[in-house]
Amino acid sequence: MLNIKGIRKSFGKTPVLRGLDLNVGKGDVAAILGPSGSGKTTLLRCINFLERADEGRMTIGDASSDFKTVTKKEIYNLRRKTAMVFQNYCLFNNKTVLENVTEGLITVHKKSKREAEDIAAAMLQKVGLEDKLNAYPSFLSGGQQQRVGIARAMAQCPDVILLDEPTSALDPELIGETLSVIRQVAKSGITMIIVTHEMQFAAEIANKIVFMDGGNIIEQGASRDFFLSPKEERTIQFLSRFNLGNYYSI
Repeated sequence: MLNIKGIRKSFGKTPVLRGLDLNVGKGDVAAILGPSGSGKTTLLRCINFLERADEGRMTIGDASSDFKTVTKKEIYNLRRKTAMVFQNYCLFNNKTVLENVTEGLITVHKKSKREAEDIAAAMLQKVGLEDKLNAYPSFLSGGQQQRVGIARAMAQCPDVILLDEPTSALDPELIGETLSVIRQVAKSGITMIIVTHEMQFAAEIANKIVFMDGGNIIEQGASRDFFLSPKEERTIQFLSRFNLGNYYSI
């Protein structure tokens, strides 16, 4: 499904990604964990070409490209295979909920307005916002705005949905409703890559864990193995602050 080889990215003289390899299979839910500044968000942004990686190769489905020589057409084809859910929602404040979801369907995927509205309404129903179609983002809670972002991503029918710390901008009371929606999306079989600090959520939802630090992937593997029997000393140190053994013993 998604395969990355040797991805590198620097900002000026500061290396942020140091030659990472990553493989995510169809239907996988991969959680990317690690301390702040480890390169997690930059990796997602490079996958979606919001940042241009300096080196490496990426394949998504039947589309492949070299980051150093990628053309605008290749970027367009690869971008169509991904959808991003951002930390801070990134909704158009001057458009309704329905219009926020239909915008990409009409402008990028060339759907008719009627078809786009039908798709958007169905996705908004899935995230529990069927009664908010004509509301504007300023009248929604943070959790509701993030659910609009998730519906927008699902409406694109991407090969991979990328979620960048989807609960980081939410009040604690609103985190649960967003995580519940993401659980439902994961159960539908959509391939997902999630950057998150919600450790128990990652343990519950992901079948693959990727642990990053200092621009490197330190350890990756099946979720249960990662949390119960980590192999690398840096991973053990990171996980020592959390107790997820009880979750896996249920």
